[in-house]
Amino acid sequence: MKKFQKAEVEEILSRYRNVAVVGLSRDPSKDSYVIAENLKKEGFKIIPVNPFAEELLGEKCYKSLLEMPEEIQKTIEIVDIFRPAREVLPIVHEAIRLKEKFGKPHVIWMQLGIINEEAAKIAKEAGLTVVMDKCIMQEYRRLSTRK
Repeated sequence: MKKFQKAEVEEILSRYRNVAVVGLSRDPSKDSYVIAENLKKEGFKIIPVNPFAEELLGEKCYKSLLEMPEEIQKTIEIVDIFRPAREVLPIVHEAIRLKEKFGKPHVIWMQLGIINEEAAKIAKEAGLTVVMDKCIMQEYRRLSTRK
């Protein structure tokens, strides 16, 4: 990662605290669950997105970004994506619709192993910051150990 990218990631994780976790699993052994649980313990507000769950980590779960009430939609700052790369583009389009309406989210975060250049390009063109192929929890821990 280039230095400016490290600084950008640090800025994101220092500034934004409301995270929609798209693809948050119901299985506590899955990375998405473990990472979201740890972010919540670190003081992040987690908004679970999973069409097959009613509640995760003690929070109401939503089927998609667009199926949330507006009062929730307008609080999202980071959209953290735990879906296969081929499923990222529709999520980015939903995030763009929210950004056009509320000025948020600010960030699309594709987790470690998730790379979709087309989605990244479209998100950037819409004014979203894009972090791709990085674990949000690893980056947060790296930042925390430097303080």
